[in-house]
Order: sequence, then C-alpha cells, then structure tokens
Amino acid sequence: MAKIQDQDRLYAFLRPYVDWMFRRSYRHFRYIGRENIPTDGAVIFAPNHTNALCDAMAILGIDRRQKVFVARADIFRRPRQAKLLTWLKIMPIRRMRDGMDEVRHNDETILRAVDTLHDGIPFCILPEGTHRPMHSLLPLSKGIFRIALLANDTFGKQKPVYIVPVGLEYGDYFHLWDDLTVTIGKPIHVTQFAHNHAELDRPQLILALREELTLRMRELIIWVPDDEHYEQNLARLLPKPQKANIPFLILTAPLVPVCALLTVPLWGMLLWIRRNVKDPAFHNSVQYVWQLVFLSLTLLLPMPFWLFLQEYAYQMRKLKIKN
Repeated sequence: MAKIQDQDRLYAFLRPYVDWMFRRSYRHFRYIGRENIPTDGAVIFAPNHTNALCDAMAILGIDRRQKVFVARADIFRRPRQAKLLTWLKIMPIRRMRDGMDEVRHNDETILRAVDTLHDGIPFCILPEGTHRPMHSLLPLSKGIFRIALLANDTFGKQKPVYIVPVGLEYGDYFHLWDDLTVTIGKPIHVTQFAHNHAELDRPQLILALREELTLRMRELIIWVPDDEHYEQNLARLLPKPQKANIPFLILTAPLVPVCALLTVPLWGMLLWIRRNVKDPAFHNSVQYVWQLVFLSLTLLLPMPFWLFLQEYAYQMRKLKIKN
C-alpha cells in the first residue's frame, strides 16, 4: 500500500519551481541556522503559526528533502480536496475544538507520522494548532510531543528523535513582497530528554517537553506577552520602519499603468481576495497559490511587470506608514 511519504515523480518535478516562486514572493527572504538541523535522526519541525499556508511553504524550502505536514481535519471533508492534500504530503489532524470524539481519530495520524519519521522523512506540525498574525505564541498542543515520544519508543534505540523549533518572522502578515526570516533553533534531543527525565510519567514528560519547546520558540521570534499591553510592548521591540523610496515612486509612476494592464489577472485576483477572503491571514497564501498557477500558465512572461508592481505597492505602503 502506498504511503504518504513515498516519492512521487510529478511532485518532485514541480517542487523546485514551487520553492523558487515562494522565494520570489518576498522582497527579502533568508534562512538562519540551517546548521542546527540534525542529520543523524528523525526530525520534527515545530514552527510558530502566523500566516496560514505560507508557514508550511517556508518549512518546505528549508532544504531539498521531502517533508510531510499535518493540517486541520475539516479541510479534508471533500474527497477531491482530500486527495489533493494527500498528494501534497499533508495529513489530517483533529483539534480539541473539534470535540473529544474527533480527537480520538488522531491515533491513526500519529501512527502514520511515526512511520514517516521511521522512513527518514522530516515531519512538520505547527504546534499552536491554529494561525494567528501576532508576535506571540498560543499554548502548544500535545500532539507534537505524543508523536515525538511514540517515535522514540518505536525506534529511538536505533536513531534519535529531535524536535527542531523554528521561528517565522514576517515583515507584513497581510501582504506578500515584504520580509521573511526563518530562524532554525537548537533542536530538542527528545531521546536524550526522555532518558534524563525517566522519573516522569508520560503526561509529566509531555508537559516538560512543552515548556522546553515554548521557551526555545520564543527565543526565535519577536515575542510579546499576549496581554492588554501588547501593542505598546510590540512598538518598543519592532525595528524602525524603513522609509519609502520617494524618487523611485516619482520616476517610475508612468510605468504603473502599463504594468497594471499587463498583469490584470494578478492584481484583479488580489483585489478579489481582499474583498472575499474573510480571514486576512489567508490573503498571502491564496495570492501565492494564484500567482504560482497563473505565472506558470503564462510561461512567467508577466513576472517582471508583476514584481515591479509589488515593489511599487511596497513603497506606497511605506509612504503611508510614514504619514
């Protein structure tokens, strides 16, 4: 029987273009700390979750290896959609908000995740369980630790299990073509951690791992306590906004109508997204998928004009911030 982690020729063929296009969607994009990714054991990536699909895309592009992800189970209800998500190496996982009866179905997903790790394929789960465009962290769910500890029970004596914290910092949660920094932190050696805390029972060990991962994830992002002083504290921690390039805006203004005409489907779709997609945290993800498809269908011919418009819009946003 085919496994989700099995190689797929079409997937492998499209993967370089998908990664390349994701990088081209940001003005400045960088990975920090790739040397922290273990090479001698099973790897579970644990990033913060602020930007829907774009968070997973950032993890996918960390290196060339194939990866398997999980996503909320309700998006798997339609058979065709479920088939596509499975082809994209995504498995369903239930959340507490879905009810205890639904959460019990996660046992199958956990076993498949352990099997994926056993086969040497990195696994990614966003432990907050839901996205939120804030410089903060929600309480981490227990699923990632159940997977890590079961994997350690299953094959930890043959190869170690690691949880790798990842911090995703977006310059703008609601617009592509800004900054994205992906920081890979020091991994938690789950096998060693469990050995060093052998006196703890499983629930206590999970709580200890959750506390450790929470601390390590906080170190990788601009973390602000989620309280009534959030905005004031954030303003003190964020870097000073860059100034708009006013000469660029003035000198290139005549090119805007021409480039807009040549990219009508792209910015038209962008306007539609912002009007009809209720959760603004999904705007970047939907825009990325749309431009990924459209630009490939047009052989990338509109791309230079689209990149110019993105830069012009970026500078206009900076001008508005200044004012």
